[in-house]
Amino acid sequence: MASKSHVTVPCPSHPTVNVAKIIKAALEEDAGDLGDVTTLATIPESTQAVATFTAKNDGVLAGLGVADDVLAAVDPSVQVEWRARDGDRVVPGQTLGVLRGSARSILVAERVMLNFMQRMSGIATATAAMVSALDGLPTKVLETRKTAPGLRLLDKWAVLIGGGTNHRMGLYDMMMIKDNHIAAAGGIRAAVQRAEDYIRDQGLGSSMSIEVETSDLAEVDEVVEILRATRTAAAAAEGALEAEPATATAAAAAPHLRRVMLDNMARRDPNMEGGVDVTLLAEAVGRIGDLAETEASGNVTLSSIRTIAATGVTYVSVGALTHSVTALDISLNIETK
Repeated sequence: MASKSHVTVPCPSHPTVNVAKIIKAALEEDAGDLGDVTTLATIPESTQAVATFTAKNDGVLAGLGVADDVLAAVDPSVQVEWRARDGDRVVPGQTLGVLRGSARSILVAERVMLNFMQRMSGIATATAAMVSALDGLPTKVLETRKTAPGLRLLDKWAVLIGGGTNHRMGLYDMMMIKDNHIAAAGGIRAAVQRAEDYIRDQGLGSSMSIEVETSDLAEVDEVVEILRATRTAAAAAEGALEAEPATATAAAAAPHLRRVMLDNMARRDPNMEGGVDVTLLAEAVGRIGDLAETEASGNVTLSSIRTIAATGVTYVSVGALTHSVTALDISLNIETK
C-alpha cells in the first residue's frame, strides 16, 4: 500500500456519508450516461500521459486524500507522486504532484479532482488565516453547517486541515436550540427542559450535549440561572449540599447544557478596534464565567476575530469559511508520451 504521509489530518466521521459516496456521486454527475465523449473520441485508449498539478495562488493545500480516492475510483493503475502535503502553504508555480498513466483516465478524473482540491484548499486557506489571527489566544475557530450540500464532510475536513475545530457535523450529533426553536417551544426554559427530557427518554446520555443561542443579556441571564441550578443540583448529588435543596433545584437542572451561543453580540463599529464593539459580548462572557463554554457568532471577519476572541469566548464560529469560500487556483497540465 502506498504511503499516505501527504494526508496529515484524518477525515471526520459521519454515520451515513463517506468520501467514497461523495466521489461516486461527483463522477456519475460528470460522466452522465455516455461518459467522457470528448476524450473517448479524441484520445486513443493506449495513450499514456504525465500530468502535473501546479499551484497558481498562495494558500494552504488540502484535498490530496480525496484526489487519491478519485484516481482509485477511475483507474487504480494511475500512479501519483505528491510533492506537497495537506496543510502545506504553497506558492504560485509550485509543483504539487505528478500523475503517470492512462491519458483517458487522467482526463476523466481531472475536473473532479481539481474541484475537490480547489474548494478544500480555499477553505483551509481561509481557516488558517483566522487561526493565525488568534495566535497566543486559547479561542478556537469553528465552521458551521453552512456548507455546500453534499460536501459537508469534505468542507469540515478542510477546516481541520487549516487548523480549525469542527462544530457539530449535523442535526444528529449535538442539540442546538436556536431562536426559532425557542419561539416555537415557548421560551428558553421550556426548550431546554424538553431537550433534556428527550435525551433521557432516548437514552442518549453522555453522547449528547445542548447549546442554546442567546441574543441579549436577558436571555444570557436566563441561561445562567439554568446553569447555576444545574451546578447546585450536581453538587447536592455529590453530597456537598443537603438533600432538601437538591430536590428544589433538580427540576430546573440541565446537565447536558454545555455551551451558550452569543449571537451578534459583537456589534459593527468602525471606530472600535477590529471594527466591532464587543462591550456586550464581554459582559455576556463574564456573566457565564465557567458555567459553560461560550461561542461568539456574527460579524466575524479576519479584522474582527481577534478583538472578539479577546473577550474570553471559548469558540468563534465563522460561517463564511464554507459558505463564501474562494477556491485556491490549481492547474493540471497533461503531456502525452
